[in-house]
Amino acid sequence: MTTAQFSSVPDMFFKRVSETPDRPAYQYPKGDDGWAKLTWQQSADRVRAIASGLLSLGIELEQRVAILASTRMEWVLADLGILSAGGATTTVYPSNTPAECQYILADSDTRAIFAEDEGQVAKLVEVKDQLPNLKKVIIFDGSGGHDGWVITLAELEEIGRKRLAEKADELDGVLASLKPDHLATLIYTSGTTGQPKGVELVHDCWIFTGTAVAETGILNIEDHQYLWLPLSHSFGKVLEAVQLVVGFETTVDGRIPKLVENLAVVKPTFMAAAPRIFEKVYNKVITGAQDAGGMKYKIFTWAMRVGREVSQVKQQGKDPAGLLGLKYRWANKLVFSKLKNLFGGRVRFFISGSAPLSRDIAEFFHAAGVLILEGYGLTESSAASFVNRPEAFKFGTVGKAVGTTELRIAPEDGEILMRGRGIMRGYHNKPDMTKEVLADDGWFATGDIGEVDDEGFLKITDRKKDLIKTSGGKYVAPQMLEGKLKALCPYVSQVIVHGDKRNFCTALITIDEESIQKWAQDSGLGSLSYADLTQHAKVREIVQHSVDDLNSQLASYETIKKFAILDKDLSIEEGELTPSLKVKRKVVEKKHVEILDGFYAGALK
Repeated sequence: MTTAQFSSVPDMFFKRVSETPDRPAYQYPKGDDGWAKLTWQQSADRVRAIASGLLSLGIELEQRVAILASTRMEWVLADLGILSAGGATTTVYPSNTPAECQYILADSDTRAIFAEDEGQVAKLVEVKDQLPNLKKVIIFDGSGGHDGWVITLAELEEIGRKRLAEKADELDGVLASLKPDHLATLIYTSGTTGQPKGVELVHDCWIFTGTAVAETGILNIEDHQYLWLPLSHSFGKVLEAVQLVVGFETTVDGRIPKLVENLAVVKPTFMAAAPRIFEKVYNKVITGAQDAGGMKYKIFTWAMRVGREVSQVKQQGKDPAGLLGLKYRWANKLVFSKLKNLFGGRVRFFISGSAPLSRDIAEFFHAAGVLILEGYGLTESSAASFVNRPEAFKFGTVGKAVGTTELRIAPEDGEILMRGRGIMRGYHNKPDMTKEVLADDGWFATGDIGEVDDEGFLKITDRKKDLIKTSGGKYVAPQMLEGKLKALCPYVSQVIVHGDKRNFCTALITIDEESIQKWAQDSGLGSLSYADLTQHAKVREIVQHSVDDLNSQLASYETIKKFAILDKDLSIEEGELTPSLKVKRKVVEKKHVEILDGFYAGALK
């Protein structure tokens, strides 16, 4: 498909359908172990029915229709149906509480909502009296009821098909009326602090990201994507848009516990993920090699040494030759092929985003022949603003600008400023907050600190608000330290480095449950619970060794002088992680303020 200008997201979708109607578009779970497929034409038939059904409910141009569900086939169809009806999709995380749902739906003035199942509907019923404008709930899994307030997706599609038969030209008229500057998506930031803000993204934002990523040439129609990321998040939405332009098949399955198992079955050629996924695989590979011991561990460490040499050669744009090439072929046969088979054996690259990826972990995977391309963007910039390319990448950076995205580094504090078609229209109902970050001339202040090298590769240093300034006046970038410690210790799950306005840095650390329990079995401590293991002297000794290793690489003012291991990992359910797996730093620090204050009790000021 040409990447010429489109008028709307539905325009992208239906042009894709007309170009490749019989090619497979989507694969999705059916039953416990089976899979079903939809061609582009079959997808279009369902999207038209959903859109026409929404028109029958009275949905008008730019009116909001929400989706409260995990990533699944119906999410994609509902989203395209909403946009095709002229509406704008409001995204709601399935982990949101009833009060959070009420806030988002009221603030957005949502008129109808797609809900995953009875559990999600129960949340809406709880706050129904506070949502007088919410006229209809459409449930994916479950039955209708509540005096007609809830109907099934099948019922909506049936209503839509009847309306299409009666008013054949209505939907086409709506589609023709859509313009690039019409509102397409209202994404509520997951709110690491305060109430979430509704980010208004117009159709042109997704047209831009879809076409710009396609024009990089890193993907083609023969690729196969495994899409599990939350579609309530802008990162997931970009992957939807790119598919419409390029036309590759996508397997849609948001069941995270099935992720690794599915990779071997789906055999994707690429997948996007948050860094936490790569960290967990890294932990598993390292601890597995250590547990094997003996000759197997010696072969593993030899292979990794060879792989790192090859990685350095490849980072210079060359291929390994001679003796190194021979060693690498053996390393691949003995070790690396097993890791690649874990991912299905066909992956050309992964894309990492939504949070910083440790350079050490990226280089580890590259040494094993698995390329992870880190990218960067915010909800406010439609996510896809920078990305590394397979033929041009630098670990430790987020790559070069996508499309016509403009970049400036503020001279006074190093803040990253961006301008371009991917930038939001503004924060919904918050003009003052919009003005704080979006200048009249279109420059958006990201809140991130960074630097650009001579070749245009952007490196993110830290979040502006997260930078630590010690009482001695020294600046510390906590995310860099946190990433390094995760790479040094495969048993670490999360790290929160603390020290703003303090006289030294400390840390709160959580332990990866799967890794530590495997270690416990092999160490004769299998009878201990996970909570008991986190507080065991031997576990602290392991972490202390890695902290000491990290400190040896740092300036004295950056070193972690004290740390505590928490007795449970951070979670979305406890409000400590966002749904995109970012740590809510302030929430965690507030929850454990007594531990943090204890670090500094009696310390010299």
